[in-house]
Amino acid sequence: MNVMTTNLLAGAVLMMSGAAANAADVELWRLDCGEIAVGDLALFSDTYNYSGEKRTLTDSCYLIRHDKDYMLWDAGLPAALIGAKVDKSAALAPTLAEDLPTQLARIGIKLEQISRLGISHNHFDHVGQASTFPGATLMIGAADLAQFKADPLPFAVDPGFIKPWLDGTSKVDPISGDRDVFGDGSVVILATPGHTPGETSLLVKLAKTGPVLLSGDVVHFEEQFANHGVPSFNHDRADTLASMERLTGIAKSLDATLIVQHDAADIAKLPAFPKSAN
Repeated sequence: MNVMTTNLLAGAVLMMSGAAANAADVELWRLDCGEIAVGDLALFSDTYNYSGEKRTLTDSCYLIRHDKDYMLWDAGLPAALIGAKVDKSAALAPTLAEDLPTQLARIGIKLEQISRLGISHNHFDHVGQASTFPGATLMIGAADLAQFKADPLPFAVDPGFIKPWLDGTSKVDPISGDRDVFGDGSVVILATPGHTPGETSLLVKLAKTGPVLLSGDVVHFEEQFANHGVPSFNHDRADTLASMERLTGIAKSLDATLIVQHDAADIAKLPAFPKSAN
């Protein structure tokens, strides 16, 4: 091996060592953002997979620490639903046990420490407590942001939940395509349209746990990746199926843990709050 080759190899090793030493410390918490009892699960598959079934959806949110920066992923059900009794006769019956500020306080996080609020999509069960964090930059698919101004409003979309950003008093960052949130590849918002036109998912790369994929509402149950059941209220069926394929492809390529945010069995792949994954 000649001197030039030796020097190049040594330089490459030093660069890799430096990158590893400078890698951000990333931590992930799973938060409880409510439950939704579904009286007729047929709504969630246009291929009749769930006719006559009932199920309770989890509503999960996630806190990501990137060194000293904090990002919240999804904002769950509205705080007004705390303690709400479940109406078993209703098609959808949401309830909430504890709000986000209460949970964040349990791990010593103040509301003003949340600098970014990433929203997978614009439905009420993912933006319900968004206005609790007016100091955060709202990161949401541009097509979903546009729907808050539509007339008539689409299914499950309520502009009141993101009023500070629509009024211009808080900063909003509309996203088209993928977005590397911190610029180092550790937290990436992924374009996964279909459920809504601007639906997104989140890739979080953890040092010990490995890559974690948070699904948004690309599917609502893990088995939908295999049975291709698409909710009848989705924006676009073909886009939904393509996004399913993209997420499973990424999970396979990166050997990532894929978390379906509404599936109780799936969210249990991550530690229960207040424990975190890193």
